[in-house]
Amino acid sequence: MKFSHLMLLFVIGALGYSCSPRLTPLDQRIIDNNNWGPTELKRIQFYLSQDIVLRRQAESAQTSIRNGKIRYVNGEKIEEVIFERGTPGVLLFSPKENRLAIGFEQEGQDAYLMFGPNPKFDNRYVLLGKEWDRHSGIVTYNGKEYNTSSGSAFSGLLINLKQSR
Repeated sequence: MKFSHLMLLFVIGALGYSCSPRLTPLDQRIIDNNNWGPTELKRIQFYLSQDIVLRRQAESAQTSIRNGKIRYVNGEKIEEVIFERGTPGVLLFSPKENRLAIGFEQEGQDAYLMFGPNPKFDNRYVLLGKEWDRHSGIVTYNGKEYNTSSGSAFSGLLINLKQSR
């Protein structure tokens, strides 16, 4: 009796695993091999590979934050926007070759993060910023500059490759 229950659990687990989407890191090779241009890329659902946390000092005149939270850190008012791992996003536009402006909210054309291939990570599409140093980077989101940890530089785009074909 125990063996049949164990076998049933194994079969259910295997079916669940095989039906769940397999997310693959987006890299330049996949785009090139499939001849995807902006039109094709706009039809693909993207997902974040890991969390991205954006922070900036909140302006004193600011009264409401729509897409983030206000926190106090060392007595300073900090606006924080968090994009969790697995957050779905879509291509809004491609300002130039190998650059993707991905929107994760329905805020408008300025609410996007920029991704591009990084040769140090097998040309995977990862978060791009204005500057990066050992500890942090500066990225633009919704028309404002935010600080993020250097770990966000490793956050890339994932796709369900089977479904996208």
